[in-house]
This record gives sequence, structure tokens and C-alpha cells, in this order.
Amino acid sequence: MSFEFALDMIALPAGAWAGSHRRSLRWRGRDVLAVTQGAFRSYLFPLYTPAGFAATTESPADHPHHNSAWIAADHVHALMDVGGGRHEEYTYNFYVNDVFQGRAPGRILEAAVIGEERGPDRFRIVQTLRWTGPSEWAAPDGRVVAEETRTIDVRCGDRCHVIDLRSAVRPTEWDLRLGPTRHAWFNLRAAESMRVEHGGRLRDVDGHEGGAAVTAGHAAWVDACGPVGGGHVAGLTLAAGEGVGQPSWFATDWGVVTLQPFRDHGRLVRRGDALEIACRIIVRDGAELDPAAFAEENEG
Repeated sequence: MSFEFALDMIALPAGAWAGSHRRSLRWRGRDVLAVTQGAFRSYLFPLYTPAGFAATTESPADHPHHNSAWIAADHVHALMDVGGGRHEEYTYNFYVNDVFQGRAPGRILEAAVIGEERGPDRFRIVQTLRWTGPSEWAAPDGRVVAEETRTIDVRCGDRCHVIDLRSAVRPTEWDLRLGPTRHAWFNLRAAESMRVEHGGRLRDVDGHEGGAAVTAGHAAWVDACGPVGGGHVAGLTLAAGEGVGQPSWFATDWGVVTLQPFRDHGRLVRRGDALEIACRIIVRDGAELDPAAFAEENEG
């Protein structure tokens, strides 16, 4: 077996328990990534380059809800039937880990996970997640407004790791409308050392550089790279996949990149249907090589 996918064990004092858990994926003895369940959501942290450098950050002081590589949305509207063919919108926040614009935080909680080696350099992780709202009147344990199947296909290489992330979100008892919002869907937060002010670089495939220019565009992918210590450079690419439509971005020189499918228009997902949407994340060593070429190299 080329891969190991195992729960990280932490020695705790007698009677204590961890508030979160983490499963690490290793390839040929090298760390690749970890699937982390935090208090508010499941996310990927750390993300390592093949040389072993962590390219993302977890819960930075300026935005504690930025969790390395994560899925989230702050405008999730459950369309509640109130009789007479009418409905009301119950709006949930699954993005900020605090009350945000009057909405208490919900939680995206892992209910099940399986891992399967699919080749000498390929591994698949499938999670079942429940999007659970906060405690509220008539729902003290929170309403489960959606269930998600998250499929994480990892292809490892000597110069980069390619992660294809597919999310299928299904409403439970109520139709859902997602967005419009800029706080959704696929997100990356680069390591602090990779900021532009520290010598990093932010660009997109259309040649725009810097957060403002990238945010104004509709490129197929956005790339951040920068120093990670010891003279080494790492890169992160986020690329739009199936179901995104025309890509819309929010990117900053201080390290966040968000692929925003619902920036200008919301999407209605009815009961019995699913929102199926995908992205690709490439984690690499080096600055100058074309991220798309890395992905093609790993196809073989």
C-alpha cells in the first residue's frame, strides 16, 4: 500500500476529550494533507507540497473562520412552507464562526468518512456531512438543512499534488436557495509567509496580478505562490470545475482566494435535487512552472 489514512491520536489527560479530530493522509511515508473536523466545519489542513512544506494556514488571527481549504456559505436560505402555498425564508450562516449580520453560526459536521487507495499515486476520500443550523425556537439541536457528499480525489507526484474536490449538497426537508453572496463556496487561505508583502505573487491564467485585478476578472484559475522558509517557494492553484459556471473570484494580497459561484445570482436547489459543484486544488513546489502543466504531468 502506498497510502496511509489514519486518525491522528493525541495523548490527553485522563477524563479529557478533543473538541475536534483530524485524519492524515500520507503517501510513501510523506504527509500530503489532513481532513480536519473543527468546531464549525470540516476542512483540509494542512496541505503539504511534495517537499513537505505546509502551504496553507488554519484560523489566522485576522479571520479565524478561514480554515486552510474549506467550503462554506453565509447565505443559505431554507424555504419553509407556512401554508396557503406560501413560504418564509429561514436564513443560515455557515461561513463565519460567530453571529454574522444577525445570523448565529451553523456547523458543517462530518457524519461518516471512508478512504480508498485507487492506485499507487491515487487516493479517494468520501465524506458525508450535515449542514446543521444553530439552536433556535422549535429546533433546540438545530435544523439539518442539507446533507453533503464531499469527494476528495488526490493524485500525488514528486513536484505537485492535485486535489479534485467535488461537493454534492442535497436539501433535507425544505428547498434551499444559496446566495447571492461573496462568502461562498470554495476557499483557500495561503500560508502567512506567502503574502505579497512578504515576496509572494498572486495571479490568474488571464495575466492579471494582485488581488484587485484578479477579483475583477473571470479567470479559469487563480494561483498564489511565495516563500515557505529555508529559501523554498510553494504554490497553490484554485481552478473552477464542473457546475461553477462563469467563475467569479475574491482574492487578496494577504492570502485568501475564494471561487464564488453565487456572487451575483443565487441558486435554487429543490428537494430531491442536488447542487453538484467541483474545483481543483494544486499544491506544488516552486514558483515559475505553469500550474496547468503540473496537473497534466500527474494525469499519467
